[in-house]
Amino acid sequence: MYKNYIFDLYGTLIDINTDEWNAQLWKKMTILYGYRGAKYTLRELQKEYGRLIDKEKQAVRCRHPEYRVIDIKLDRVFRALYTQKGVKPSKADVLFTAEAFRCFSTKYIKLYDGVIDLLDTLKEKDKRIFLLSNAQRSFTENELNMLGLTPYFDGICISSDEECSKPDRHYFEILFERYGLKKYESVMIGNDYLSDIGGAADFGIDSLYIHQSISPVIEGKLRSDYTIMDGDVFKIKKLIVK
Repeated sequence: MYKNYIFDLYGTLIDINTDEWNAQLWKKMTILYGYRGAKYTLRELQKEYGRLIDKEKQAVRCRHPEYRVIDIKLDRVFRALYTQKGVKPSKADVLFTAEAFRCFSTKYIKLYDGVIDLLDTLKEKDKRIFLLSNAQRSFTENELNMLGLTPYFDGICISSDEECSKPDRHYFEILFERYGLKKYESVMIGNDYLSDIGGAADFGIDSLYIHQSISPVIEGKLRSDYTIMDGDVFKIKKLIVK
């Protein structure tokens, strides 16, 4: 049926709930930066975080005017929050800061039921498995390892690395060119009707939409070739794995 199975991550394989603007997170981040000599008030840290994100987005747009949907490397923001206070962090310091931010902002994270069964089945049938995720490398790499997903993938694309995100067709092109994929052999599986399914349709590949509690509300036409509306991952095998 298909040779290449391309997965979204969050809301498709991983069930996650985060809150990046809760007060406790920013109180802890203010303390963490203070430990290393970068002293901020809570409000100042939040304001500078937002400003530096906007600055990074503008820089990416200048570097890649061809991209319709961009992403940034948040590590650059975490580093700049140190350097503008006169602190020179090591690479390890920046990574630890990013990890702490993710840890403090995560309410829960787990695999959906049926994910390992699905991936094991694909491997048993000699299918190739790829990840195309709108995510941050410094967050996602740890989570893939923690949940035991990394060994399953034959190729991984993370949007922060590429500075491009779904549904931009350039992001799909990066994956296909890097790993030599053919469109007619490939299917995209995701829970976002615009980023995953709309992006796949515009790029010209088949797709399966799986609706989860964290999926965006569908407004307009759902352009998937296959649809699972009850979030049951086990049903993916029945629909598109032969």
